[in-house]
Amino acid sequence: MGNGVAKLTRCFSCSSPPLRRRRRRRHVSPSDPAAASGLDDSPLQPQLGHSFCYVRDDPSSFISISISGAAVSANASTPLSTSMVSDSSSSSSSSFESSVSFMSGPLPFSLTKDTKDTKDTEDDPFPISITTTHPSLQWAQGKAGEDRVHVVVSEQHAWVFVGIYDGFNGPDATYFLLTHLYPSIHLHLTHILCQQGHSQHTHSHKRPSTGTTPNNRSASNSKVSHVEVLKALSRALMKTEEAYLAMADNMLGQNPELALMGSCVLVMLMMGDDVYLMNVGDSRAVLATKSPTDLEGINQHLFNDFAGFLPSLSAVQLTFDHSTCAEEELIRIRNEHPDDSAVITNDRVKGSLKVTRAFGAGFLKQPKWNNALLEMFRIEYVGTAPYISCHPSLYHYRVGPKDRFLILSSDGLYQYLTNEEAVVQVEMFLSTSPDGDPAQHLVEEILFRAAAKAGMEVHELIEIPQGDRRRYYDDVSIIVISLEGRIWRSFV
Repeated sequence: MGNGVAKLTRCFSCSSPPLRRRRRRRHVSPSDPAAASGLDDSPLQPQLGHSFCYVRDDPSSFISISISGAAVSANASTPLSTSMVSDSSSSSSSSFESSVSFMSGPLPFSLTKDTKDTKDTEDDPFPISITTTHPSLQWAQGKAGEDRVHVVVSEQHAWVFVGIYDGFNGPDATYFLLTHLYPSIHLHLTHILCQQGHSQHTHSHKRPSTGTTPNNRSASNSKVSHVEVLKALSRALMKTEEAYLAMADNMLGQNPELALMGSCVLVMLMMGDDVYLMNVGDSRAVLATKSPTDLEGINQHLFNDFAGFLPSLSAVQLTFDHSTCAEEELIRIRNEHPDDSAVITNDRVKGSLKVTRAFGAGFLKQPKWNNALLEMFRIEYVGTAPYISCHPSLYHYRVGPKDRFLILSSDGLYQYLTNEEAVVQVEMFLSTSPDGDPAQHLVEEILFRAAAKAGMEVHELIEIPQGDRRRYYDDVSIIVISLEGRIWRSFV
């Protein structure tokens, strides 16, 4: 999302010129310790971004999905206003760390021209208080600019969690989400699962045992109330925001800028074949499913590198964008503020924010936080009602036999690709590189399109300093989840 007070309008898809064919990338073996640690002896573009994938050690595991992730930064890294970590974390615009089941590395050096060997050795010191609670829990987390990503694979609870946090006006809100939201979700989920498990035991203790169900994934949550799971996600988010705003309130005197900082939130929880989604803001979850493709939503230049390929998958957006591009959101906000004729100015909420719902951003939620800001950052607050909220949209989806993969992404992906183009890009890429890394491919596609639109080479684009590069593309975080059991190998 980048800086909330200067966010680009993205109500339309950008038309792009033809793209040249990419060079093949070097494959890194999972046994390569340098690759696993994210270090490499090849020339790298420091602080550009990272790529990772989840590799199952046990094929008999309940997890029959594969996870590919990639992120690229555009915004300069800024230090946290709070004292949660050392200010040295601000030296890196992109960083990543994970447990052993995730392979990771920097974005491929093939995107850059040859330079001297440089390595980003500054680590972002994320506290990992929840990652040692059970030996079957695997995790990954990283940042790219103001984006944060968190992935947790729990064999113990038979679920996969993905959180994408697209921040604006500073890093504190996304950092707070990274370190607090999953523990809160874990607490609320285990509570309701224990309650339901106890209820089921009470009502079925006289039934004879039927043994282990072969389809362990579906059996693990066959009695779970989907409504209760979604309520648990929502409660966890509300509690996390309450804690963040309380912290911001306590530090308002010395750190008033906390009132400006906020984030979009996209959360996916997969339990067996059930996918639970929660979003606030304009990050998206898009499903690729087997059905006729809408070719009208696809730029024909996309087919240049894949002559003769006919796409077979269509895109289904599972989430709703909370932004001023959505007429429903505009109507709602205007109805909530009938006395404020400037509630939507320059296609933004109070002329400041493109998204209509967000985590944090207290200056648009209470007059006291707005009044604490320097005058140049204040809005004209009319009345006391909040202009935006952190009220999420919630969804449950049951994966079917025609579903192939999910794309979870911050909105920077859709600055250059439509939903249909993103799905077709992944489908076409995997048709020629079945063991390739689709999330990384999408990141590369964005960089090539952004460079082509600006009339420059990719290496010229990424040599532009962090922050200035934001004029050409946004921070982007992408997770692609296969629903077919495909194992993707990481390329760096």
